[in-house]
Amino acid sequence: MRTLHWLLALCLSIVFSQASAQEGSGAYIRITDAKFKKSLMALPAFQLTGVAAASPQHLKVGKELYDVFRQDMEVSGFFEFIKPDAFLEDPAKVGLKPAPQEASGFTFPAWKQIGTEFLVRVGYRLTGNEVVMDAYLYHVPQAKLVLGRTYRGGVADTRSVAHTFANDVVKELTGLRGMFLSRIAVSRTAGKDKKEVFIMDWDGANARQVTTHKSITVSPAWSFDGKVLAYSAYAYHPARKTRNLDMFTYNPSTGQRQLVSYRPGLNSGASFFPDGRNLLLTISNAGNPDIYRMSIDGRKLERLTNGPRGAMNVEPSASPDGSQIAFSSDRNERPHIFIMNADGSNIRRITIAGTYNSAPRWSPDGQRLVFAGYDKGHFDLFTVAADGSDMLRLTSARKPNGKMADNEDPSYSPDGRHILFVSNRTGKKQLYIVSIDGEVERRITYDQHEYTKPHWSPAFE
Repeated sequence: MRTLHWLLALCLSIVFSQASAQEGSGAYIRITDAKFKKSLMALPAFQLTGVAAASPQHLKVGKELYDVFRQDMEVSGFFEFIKPDAFLEDPAKVGLKPAPQEASGFTFPAWKQIGTEFLVRVGYRLTGNEVVMDAYLYHVPQAKLVLGRTYRGGVADTRSVAHTFANDVVKELTGLRGMFLSRIAVSRTAGKDKKEVFIMDWDGANARQVTTHKSITVSPAWSFDGKVLAYSAYAYHPARKTRNLDMFTYNPSTGQRQLVSYRPGLNSGASFFPDGRNLLLTISNAGNPDIYRMSIDGRKLERLTNGPRGAMNVEPSASPDGSQIAFSSDRNERPHIFIMNADGSNIRRITIAGTYNSAPRWSPDGQRLVFAGYDKGHFDLFTVAADGSDMLRLTSARKPNGKMADNEDPSYSPDGRHILFVSNRTGKKQLYIVSIDGEVERRITYDQHEYTKPHWSPAFE
């Protein structure tokens, strides 16, 4: 069984072969806001080395390495690619290193002449069931090696080899952690009238089911360190002869599962605190749903909201520093977004416009919130500063019949540059991501399942 940390320890070794003096400095691409000039990257096909002729397996591995890495670079938003027909030298006829370091190496002037800022050269080979990839990243204007490493992993982990290289490229050029080893936890249909929790790569690959309740299982949430998932499931209680929405925690590395809250009524909507010892949830056994703080083992419970006047307080989200909680409430008749201190004090309303605002989630830096807002008959995604200012619409899409689609259930990427969400624009609720300026969207899943309440994991290296 694949585990949450398979990209950290799953037979994937990284051998540092060469590195520039500026490694880790983030000196090449500086990001000051969501909009900036993209850098020109030349990305020739990855070269098979060590064999005279390529087998179908060689070609499959090479294509997967290339396609996954290119997709990661596209999604990063940092690069534009130079078309291969503009290349002045044939990458297949020159080495991975520059001349005269390598006798048949490439020449920097040939790449500088066509405006290349960053050149990626990769060679790969198969040794038994192992993929070995020699990867180089050059800064052409300075004729300098930025990154040179050899990556090793099982053939089954070809995608993770490419994702790891992509993470390293982003880290070297920007100083920021890449998000390409992150995961998505999501509730997905699993048979008639059933939903289970699945974990998949950020791009929708390698989906695996991690719950088997054979009922409705919803709202998975990652801990801040990515080691634990909390979720809710309609579990059967023999003594009561009924099902109840209980809360569980699950460790993807060990497979350990624990029932942590099973009070009659709702036990749902988990959100971890950064300390990893406490989480937030909504409980309704005292009447209308309210927000509680609970120890991760379920033994300690503290009520944080109480109405007023029978109001519902739901969908809590702890800020990255643990000092604040965003939530949705209908205490002013219509559901809106509110923020309170971690102890339940100092409640203030954040959204004013709209008739129904829900599902708030914090950005990783704690400066903004994303939420789903009901506008003219459908839901769209909006972001807003934590003080309620600077609201921005991110989504707008139509179904094939011309009606407006619903875009909801948002979750920030670990690098804060993208937002994961669910949309029914194709008729099925599928997963998409959108850039934080709303300009670029990408569909993640292509199947006949229905997805709800996705949650993006922290970044892994």
